[in-house]
Amino acid sequence: MHCGEAILILVHCAQFVPPRCVSLYLLNRSSGVTIVSEHSAETLSVNAPDPDVDRLISLFNATFFEKWNTRLVRGEDEPVYLPANDSVSYHRIVFAHGFFASALHEISHWCIAGEARRQLEDYGYWYCPDGRDEKQQARFEQVEVKPQAIEWAFTLASGRRFQVSTDNLNGAEPDREGFTRNVEAQLQTFMNNGFPNRAALFIDALHNAFGTRPLSLLREETAA
Repeated sequence: MHCGEAILILVHCAQFVPPRCVSLYLLNRSSGVTIVSEHSAETLSVNAPDPDVDRLISLFNATFFEKWNTRLVRGEDEPVYLPANDSVSYHRIVFAHGFFASALHEISHWCIAGEARRQLEDYGYWYCPDGRDEKQQARFEQVEVKPQAIEWAFTLASGRRFQVSTDNLNGAEPDREGFTRNVEAQLQTFMNNGFPNRAALFIDALHNAFGTRPLSLLREETAA
């Protein structure tokens, strides 16, 4: 990203509370941070179920099930992608523990996976678990840049705060700031050149469902 370019971020009014009070900022490398708009609503308990999760599930299924035979499913354990089989006639994106952010992350991976990958459990990839060494962590971050850039766009379109996931609590210390810059740069590339088709469809669906402004309009504001 060039020094004069700007990008949008969402920041909670309270750091550890679900995002019912958020501010929308423009982050500009040369001029600092400027508030564009702010809205608030009732604050939820940290332990309260997120009422938007069911809405998100319904939105995804309404957008994609008919054409792509894929459903978003609330999971009780770790996330997984399960292709259709003899027992279940449709593909399933299972997200972790009913978390909104987990759902967006798993959807972002699905939006990148090609047709052949979508016929395989977890798209045919082996997940290297927590506890990765420096080389393994670098590889993990490399393959996570595009999905997390798409997840960032989904998060903005949902009116929520995004934070990158380096997901290596028990391994080599990740360079969170560097990874964030890489994801941010990829987000800017997608905004300049276009998102993958399914990602673009879902961004539009999220805008309409959550009443946020299209990224294209917000991006024009950054250039004004």
